[in-house]
Amino acid sequence: MSELPPLNGLRAFDAAGRRLSFRAAADELGVTQGAVAQHVRHLEAHLGVTLFDRVPKGLALTTIGRVFHARISAVFAELRAATADLKPEPDKVLISVTPTFAAKWLIPNLPRFTEAHPNIDLRIMATEKVSSFHSDGIDLAIRQGSPPFGAALQVTKLFKQELVAVAAPQLAGDGQEPLDPDILSRQPKIHDTHDLWPRYLASMGLHDAASRGLRLSQTSLAVDAAIAGQGVALVSRFLVAHDLEAGRLVEVGEAWTAGGNDFYLLMQRTAKHNGAVLDVVKWFTSHSDEGKWQPLGPESGHSTD
Repeated sequence: MSELPPLNGLRAFDAAGRRLSFRAAADELGVTQGAVAQHVRHLEAHLGVTLFDRVPKGLALTTIGRVFHARISAVFAELRAATADLKPEPDKVLISVTPTFAAKWLIPNLPRFTEAHPNIDLRIMATEKVSSFHSDGIDLAIRQGSPPFGAALQVTKLFKQELVAVAAPQLAGDGQEPLDPDILSRQPKIHDTHDLWPRYLASMGLHDAASRGLRLSQTSLAVDAAIAGQGVALVSRFLVAHDLEAGRLVEVGEAWTAGGNDFYLLMQRTAKHNGAVLDVVKWFTSHSDEGKWQPLGPESGHSTD
């Protein structure tokens, strides 16, 4: 196994190779110019190669020095990044949400969050997979489901799963009253992965009488398709609140509560001393159905690991 070169020599070479100056490298490393030059000479002697040509205006990497520096500088950049990731960032909060929640609720409401907490760096991980507090490094997660979620987590209910049938105004008649259920059953449906249309219609004693339907992988896409006039979508009311208010969508069917499968905010109990995380939790709850900081009891937790 080859012996590793001296670390001080590699650090000096990395800095000098980026700066092409022993003086500038010395300023970066906080040592003397002579120390940098000496470390580089020792490294060249250890490797048995010449890494720099000394030129009147400073330094120039030799051909072999340029190849070696490209690899060494990448290693040091990775070391710096890994070290930076270990340092606590008290005002950074990473939250894991589904792409639909991010697109249809969180992003439209982000200006309100930024106004309330300008010093918090809220970072959003939008993913369909269940994120891990440990391996993914998240601080908070918003997930749809039913307790319990695990004793390691503090859980707060944000939104009830109240479903509404929505469509573009041109499909909604006069838009003043919900469509007659029989007429609604014949409208083209937009389905997402939850596939709740059969249960919704069955609750009214109906079945899907439409001759065609559109199937999409995400609820946010179903909402966009409804806005584009492709049919009727069945979605949680809070996810389309902005579109209903703006008139891009109208309700065309009675609201329906499927039962369970509500939206919850999950936080590790060990995060209770992190002020930035608690500020984010309080902001979410103040803008939710609950409207206040009201965590559920210990029996309601479940780990996303």
